[in-house]
Amino acid sequence: MSGPKLQEEMEEFLLSNGYQLGKTIGEGTYSKVKEAFSRKHQQKVAVKIIDKKEGPEEFIQRFLPRELQIVKRLDHKNIIRVYEMLESDRKIYLVMELAEDGDVFDCVLHEGPLPESRTKALFHQLVEAIRYCHACGVAHRDLKCENALLQGFNLKLTDFGFAKQLPKNRKELSQTFCGSTAYAAPEVLQGVPHDSRKGDIWSMGVILYVMLCAGLPFDDTDIPKMLCHQQKGISIPGHLDISEECQDLLKSLLEPDMILRPSIEEVSWHPWLVSS
Repeated sequence: MSGPKLQEEMEEFLLSNGYQLGKTIGEGTYSKVKEAFSRKHQQKVAVKIIDKKEGPEEFIQRFLPRELQIVKRLDHKNIIRVYEMLESDRKIYLVMELAEDGDVFDCVLHEGPLPESRTKALFHQLVEAIRYCHACGVAHRDLKCENALLQGFNLKLTDFGFAKQLPKNRKELSQTFCGSTAYAAPEVLQGVPHDSRKGDIWSMGVILYVMLCAGLPFDDTDIPKMLCHQQKGISIPGHLDISEECQDLLKSLLEPDMILRPSIEEVSWHPWLVSS
């Protein structure tokens, strides 16, 4: 089926379900995110459109059902809400809350390093979202600035495509590499059995560093070199005048030894986050 014909069919399908399709606001490997107007909610929403024919079988059969199962259960003010899921012969449509102010990556790209007070307000919300996920037994496994969306002063976590439901009463170690190399913990890159929750903590450290320094803590163009730098720890540019408490939190999040890396509960009690 040709592009225009497919587009027309897609628009008609969504219209029959009460959604007037608008502009594209994001693009993934096997999906697009478009703005739409929902008659039912009388507001703009985001529609993630997944092509069942283009996505690899493992993604369609394994990761996608897992994502749908997880997002339907999550209900937190700092996580993008999924209103409903629709399915046609060729596509799957996830209708979600719209965050109209872009993501943390765009914000830093346009504004440069964020002031520490603003960083703290946003990071605190990310901590709350991950604390909720981990308490529900869910590891996100793809935390990055592009998945931290902004709605005014609010941060909203999205994209649970690699998320994993962890068993309640036992620790299950993972060996799967998920997410983006630049945000991946050393144990994830090395492919050693690891606790996915500790991987989330590392990725949060990378997000915090990006917000404060407007750059990545480790260059991901050469993985063996990157692993060496991860072991040595981060260097924080002195001219940015980042407080000692904040630097202390950064160093603990980006702790190369996953056993010494804090849990999300311990992160939430850190003096930098607790102080007003």
